[in-house]
Amino acid sequence: QALSEIEGMGGRGSNLQEMRVRPLAKRRVDMHSFCNPSGFQRSPYLSARGNFANIFQGSTEEGYKAYHADKYDEDKNPNGIINFGTSENKLCFDLMSKRLTQADMNLMDPSLLQYPDWKGHLFLREEVARFLTYYCKAPAPLKAENVIVLNGCGSLFSALATVLCDPGEAVLIATPFYGGITQSIFLYGNVKLVYVYLDSKITGTSTRPFQLTVEKLEKALHDARAEGVTVRALILLNPQNPLGDIYSLSELRDYLEFAKRHELHVIVDEIYMLSVFDESATFHSVLGMDRLPDPQRTHVMWGITKDFAVSGIRFGTLYTENQDVANAVASLCYFHGVCGPVQHKVAQLLRDRDWINQVYLRANHARLKAAHTYVTDELKTLGVPFLNRNAGFFVWIDFRKYLKTGTFEEELLLWKRFLDNKVLLSCGKAFECSEPGWFRIIFADKTHRLQLGMQRIRKVLEEREQEILAEEKEQPCQSDQDGKADSTDEVIFVSRHQDPTCASSSSLGDLIGLLQQQMRSSDWLQKNTAEQFA
Repeated sequence: QALSEIEGMGGRGSNLQEMRVRPLAKRRVDMHSFCNPSGFQRSPYLSARGNFANIFQGSTEEGYKAYHADKYDEDKNPNGIINFGTSENKLCFDLMSKRLTQADMNLMDPSLLQYPDWKGHLFLREEVARFLTYYCKAPAPLKAENVIVLNGCGSLFSALATVLCDPGEAVLIATPFYGGITQSIFLYGNVKLVYVYLDSKITGTSTRPFQLTVEKLEKALHDARAEGVTVRALILLNPQNPLGDIYSLSELRDYLEFAKRHELHVIVDEIYMLSVFDESATFHSVLGMDRLPDPQRTHVMWGITKDFAVSGIRFGTLYTENQDVANAVASLCYFHGVCGPVQHKVAQLLRDRDWINQVYLRANHARLKAAHTYVTDELKTLGVPFLNRNAGFFVWIDFRKYLKTGTFEEELLLWKRFLDNKVLLSCGKAFECSEPGWFRIIFADKTHRLQLGMQRIRKVLEEREQEILAEEKEQPCQSDQDGKADSTDEVIFVSRHQDPTCASSSSLGDLIGLLQQQMRSSDWLQKNTAEQFA
């Protein structure tokens, strides 16, 4: 249904312009935000679907390709690109390489070299069930029969979208969100996303920037249905990427009750659940709830990619009590299986509870916390607002004051400016953020790369600040033109997430950082000079 609107892209039909004049935005998904059709020549060898897959790329893919063509290396390529854009943990290669090469990992049993049960070898699914029971604090032992293993959570999103939705139907998701989900559910399943737009303003029932509320879910669902869109599911990311938010138990319960009222499936992605690196923050898994409002429509995903710093090992797992869903997804595991020797290694890793708790998690959390502190201290020194969270590998940064007109076009120019200065970030549009000027930075990297990368970021920001000041001096009457980012709004939020009653406990450093930011971002001194007062 959606592909029929991209006619002319295959070997038959008219030209690409027809795609560009048929926006899908009225159905709550704008394909141009993650495609780049400019200059594209359709291939006569591909179908319309094949041509569409061929151009399915945005700034994220463009930057990723540039990085791989010019990777930073301290010795071989010191002027190469530093990657703060791809969400990988580069802090624990020493621990993981040592553990994955120990003797117990190197089994080559005949059964591992043969076709497995497509859901995954039973020994692995049993180990996953025990692992999730322990770390998700499940009230009762989880069952291996409800576990399915695929080669990554991207494949899980793709499989779930295919078995839960018909082509042209949709899934609810709050923005900003990890943009790879769009590719996962659309390219194979032709399933669309309905955006629940969040913003940085603290208004109404919101107590923090970019807060997801049931009211916002209800509105997005109502609007989609009014436009004739069939919504089948809700996606929740917990901890949230790119915000770093961790949902409270009451919030999770509210979201699940909302889904139950509307008979929506809920896909809960908990891939960062063990990457909560500060003791002040508590993660609550859906699998740890005493009672699920609708267990037959609740499906939980996790993988080792993030929490165990091994993004090169493609392993994701689904836990669902719905055997119809489990069997349907299992039928697609034929295309997304995990090879036998890797299944053995993962099982050995997950059962080594002592090493995980006493060695790996302690070191990983300490390293993540130190890296996060370094980057956020640098941002405070620069007077740049950000969300200070304690989960994941990323910081959500407010660069709006560096945009002259506050548009997504200018956001993209700033993103390219960073890339030209050899540092790769992710811009807000890649996450379908509703406000131009927000960026995500990955901090889970070695100290020397963090230091050099932040130097390059500082250089770009200082240059941009001087350019904006120079432009405003030349055109003072236009300094307050419509669309300029107003960095004195309530959107400034540097302190850690806390209840309003605990606001007085903000650290002195956070308060100083906030004051520095307000002093740097305010144009009061430029507008109110001594000459004007005289």
